[in-house]
Amino acid sequence: MSLRIYLLRHGETEYSRTGGYCGDLDAELTPEGVQMAQAFADTYASVPWQAVYVSPMKRTIATAKPLCDAIGIDMQIRDGLKEIAYGKWEGLTSEYVKQHFADDYIRWLTEPAWNPPTGGETSVQIASRASLVIAEIEEKYQSGNVLVVSHKATIRIILCSLLGIDLGRYRDRINVLAASLSIVKFSEHGPLLEVLGDRYHIPETLRSREGT
Repeated sequence: MSLRIYLLRHGETEYSRTGGYCGDLDAELTPEGVQMAQAFADTYASVPWQAVYVSPMKRTIATAKPLCDAIGIDMQIRDGLKEIAYGKWEGLTSEYVKQHFADDYIRWLTEPAWNPPTGGETSVQIASRASLVIAEIEEKYQSGNVLVVSHKATIRIILCSLLGIDLGRYRDRINVLAASLSIVKFSEHGPLLEVLGDRYHIPETLRSREGT
């Protein structure tokens, strides 16, 4: 039996719906985001979970809670799973950032692996901290199913790191919408992406919401 890591992005927040930058901001789930979290729990409670690793933010904890409550498992909180820190861009729209942080914004768009949002984090920094959590999981659990509840940029960067994709292209190569699930199987041949961005555990009315 192989190890499978299930990477779940948190449910909808007001920022994920509108497109504002939200990394260190501790946003709550919207009512629809809460429904997404419950729908995931309802669908996946029957999976024999080994562990649940969660970013320490309110939106990720609230997403993991329905499943953890249903199966009676404690969350393992890890700072390494936090979202990219957007620095001075936190809470702002991309239109505002384009106007007021133009040079940094262009550099970040061109090569985010090494150029951060103003006062924020690079893709390389995120990959470094998140990879420590993935390595911990691989060491502790040689087989079975482990859930990781994290964030949009962080999950995309984790996937790029595991699959050998340039970290600077994480926005161009991979998308994970709110409450979407990606699954990576670990075997003797290394990481294998089995599922990317699946959302069929949530109702169609929620899947069709804009901006998530």
